[in-house]
Amino acid sequence: MSLITTLARMEAVAAGRAAPGATVLHRHLSDRPMAFVPLTTAGEAGAPLGALVGTDRSAPRLLVVPQPRDRDLRSAFLAELAEVLLPYIDAYADGVELEERKETDPESGKKVPVQVELCADAPQLLVPSTAGVSFVRLLGRSMRFRRTAEQDPETPHPAPPRVPLLGRWLTHYGERSRVPGSSLLLPMTGLLSRHWTTGQSGAEDQHLGALLGWIDPPEGLTGAEAALRAEVERDGDGLLVCPPAGPATDPAFDNKRLAPAMGRYDRSRSEAAAAAEAGAPGRLRGARRDVAASEEEIRALVESQVRPTWDALWRGVDLLRALPPGGHVADRWKRDRWSYTAHRDRIRAGEPPQPKRDDAVTAAQKLATRETAQAQLDAQEALDDPLVMAARRLAGEAFAGEVAAVEMAYSEGRRPMPRPLVTVRTDDQPHLTERTKVYRALADGRSQPGECVERRPEGIVVRLTGGMGRGKVPDEGSVPEPGDRVCWTLFEHAPRGGPDLPDPERTPWTHGGPPVVPGGDGGVPGDGGVPAPSGAAGPAAPVPAVPAAPGGRPVVLDTGPDTATAEDFL
Repeated sequence: MSLITTLARMEAVAAGRAAPGATVLHRHLSDRPMAFVPLTTAGEAGAPLGALVGTDRSAPRLLVVPQPRDRDLRSAFLAELAEVLLPYIDAYADGVELEERKETDPESGKKVPVQVELCADAPQLLVPSTAGVSFVRLLGRSMRFRRTAEQDPETPHPAPPRVPLLGRWLTHYGERSRVPGSSLLLPMTGLLSRHWTTGQSGAEDQHLGALLGWIDPPEGLTGAEAALRAEVERDGDGLLVCPPAGPATDPAFDNKRLAPAMGRYDRSRSEAAAAAEAGAPGRLRGARRDVAASEEEIRALVESQVRPTWDALWRGVDLLRALPPGGHVADRWKRDRWSYTAHRDRIRAGEPPQPKRDDAVTAAQKLATRETAQAQLDAQEALDDPLVMAARRLAGEAFAGEVAAVEMAYSEGRRPMPRPLVTVRTDDQPHLTERTKVYRALADGRSQPGECVERRPEGIVVRLTGGMGRGKVPDEGSVPEPGDRVCWTLFEHAPRGGPDLPDPERTPWTHGGPPVVPGGDGGVPGDGGVPAPSGAAGPAAPVPAVPAAPGGRPVVLDTGPDTATAEDFL
């Protein structure tokens, strides 16, 4: 936790309401997001109980599983969820714009410009909390590998037709949510806690009702009182007035309302089955009426638990839309659009679902992508928001002040280039040493580099090293003038990732290696069979002959696990 966040929490406690944590909106918020408020069964990981879903806050669609232990009812729930989500996701697939990118020509090996499609917009999914994001990932993992009757007529429990496709999309959204700054799948608690600082802990901020109580408390209540009421207030029957839908249910609701209702539903179904088997039409009609009544009772109970969270989610959307968007939000949303477009193309090309586990190269690429995205997000939020930049200044990662003097200087060499010395008067205490690289944002959005020369009583002296054009005279506006306010950062404004990783087929054997086919051209140059060391416990396994591939390169064969040796035991 940064110093400024600690100060903001103290101010929130003193003022009785949340303090601003940002002055702009740091995530993209769609004009028509899809809200998804799931509810799961206690003790059944991934067993859905119900959900409210839709893009219209006044007319959500209620999905209910009357008996989550019934496989057929869960499949019907997933099929109904696919009916709602897939048309919304597909609605953005055909609206495209052309973008020019440079790709490698396979014949010449040179970079050539090509025009590719980029979806003009992308669907956005909003859930109440980070636990809802985890549930979306779990749904995707459980759905994308299921087989339909069309794919495999002999599958014992075929999935409804479009369920595996929805699983692939939910998996993609769940993976994309791990990329810092992504806005395809957003938890409302994470959005609100990023832009407001409450007087409670981060774990308590995961309760959407309590978080909104701090941000926008009712008349006559402080934030702490409103949050406490949202967390613990119960009605005359002992049920929470503000159910969390987290997506787990409240134990009191499970014991007092849900379990008896499900018991009546199960008994009515058993009676209907017995009446059908006995061939009693009148008894069957009565049993079916009991089944419908029990199901309707469960639907009403589920709606009573998810409707408060549904309303709270849209209330959070209204609060966020009052903030102006940050300057770099559109760039990050464009990367989300590229991600959505790429997954659309993979599905249309008939590629298989995402694997259960990533190979070494894919896992390393994802990690590198997320690390780079995190560095870029930290830099961009600071550049967009003076409140975030204030935290970086307090941490010694930036400094701001007034230009006291500018001294023109030039580099040494055959072609001297302008290297002005700018003295900045500041009260900040950045972590600077001689020749520390610093950066400032120019009016056109470019980053101008510089380096620290020395600290003087009148201020910090910075030598400009770029961003002034290629002539002997700096471009107009590229050198600050005395009296200007400037802000220098010790972090790059557009950090880049590391070197490219090898293709999966060129992965070193130390990281899994490419799939090796006996007798084929594979393996690691110079690596062959290695006999067991002397002193082995037990007979040494015979060393197979190493066949030679074209070019004289040996092929590594999988000889199974190494035999145990004396060195393996202490």
